[in-house]
Amino acid sequence: MVCQDLPLVQKVCEIYDKLSKLNSLKPSKDVNTLFTDLVLTCIPPAAIDVTKLCKNVQEIRSRLIKICGEAEGLLESHYSSILGSFDDNPLDHLSIFPYYNNYIKLSLLEFTILTQFGPLDEPKRVAFLGSGPLPLSSIVLATYHLTNTCFHNYDIDSSANHLASRLVSKDPDLSERMFFHTVDVMDVTSALKEYEVVFLAALVGMDKTEKVRVIDHLAKYMAPGAILMLRSAHGARAFLYPVIDPCDLLGFEVLSVFHPTDDVINSVVIARKLPLPFHSTNADQQGKLEGTIVLPIKCSEIDSFIYPLNQIGLIEDLALEEQV
Repeated sequence: MVCQDLPLVQKVCEIYDKLSKLNSLKPSKDVNTLFTDLVLTCIPPAAIDVTKLCKNVQEIRSRLIKICGEAEGLLESHYSSILGSFDDNPLDHLSIFPYYNNYIKLSLLEFTILTQFGPLDEPKRVAFLGSGPLPLSSIVLATYHLTNTCFHNYDIDSSANHLASRLVSKDPDLSERMFFHTVDVMDVTSALKEYEVVFLAALVGMDKTEKVRVIDHLAKYMAPGAILMLRSAHGARAFLYPVIDPCDLLGFEVLSVFHPTDDVINSVVIARKLPLPFHSTNADQQGKLEGTIVLPIKCSEIDSFIYPLNQIGLIEDLALEEQV
C-alpha cells in the first residue's frame, strides 16, 4: 500500500486539510488559491494508482472529491448568476468563466471521439445527465459541434436548472434546442430510450458504488446501440474526480478510453449499449449479485496521450483492440 510518504500524496493531503477547515467553499481568494494549488498538483502525469493508496488516504480522497464537487457547484452557480444578469445574450460573455477554455478543449475532444466511434450522422437528441447551473458542455457542443441536435439537460437541483435555462433563454438558436428537466437520474427510465447519445457528468455518482449504480441504471433503460459518453480521471487527477474502469460498464461495449495529459483534467470513456438483453445487477446485503451480467471481453485501458487539436484523425489509432 502507498501512503503519505509520496511527496504528491503528502501535498494533496495538506491541501485537503486546509480545505476541510474553511467555513465556506464559495468563490473567494482563499478558496480559489487552494483549488488552483490542488489542480496544479494533480495535473502533471504521475505514475500513481489511487486504488493502492492506504486506507487513510483513500478516505481523504473520497472526502476531497466531495469537497471538489461542492466547490465546483458553488463556482458554477456564482458565474451563472453573473452571466444571467446581462441584459443582452449571456452566452456572448461565457469567457468570463475562468475555466471556459478547458470546456472548449474538452468538448472538442468529446466531439472528436464521438465522430470516430459514434453514430454516422449527427444525433437528433442527446441527453446530458448532471448538467448543473452552468451547462457549458451542452452549450459548447450545441454551438460549435452538434449544431442541429436537441439537448435535454437533466439535473436534480431545480435552482441549478433555473439558472441554466436563464442563460439560453435569450439565444434564438439554443433556446429552441435546449431543454431542462429537474429529476433524479435514477428516476429517468423510458425517456432514456429516446436518446442516441447520453453524456454522464463526472460528478453524477460521487464514489465508485454510486457511479456503478447509475451506469447499471443506464444499461437497463438506454436504447440498444446508443452511445454513452462518460468522464473519468487518471493518475493523480483521480484525487479530483471519481474513476470509471472499463470493467464497470456492465451491459456496454467499451469502444475507447482517452487520457489527456494537458490541462483537460477529465479522461473520456465512450461505450455502446449492447443489443443483448440486460438485467440490472442488484446486490443484497451480503453482497451477492443477482441478474445477468454482460461483460466486455477486454477491460484494458489506453496509454495517456496528448490529443492533437489540429490532427483529429490521429485519435482513431488509439482505439481499444477489437472486441468479440
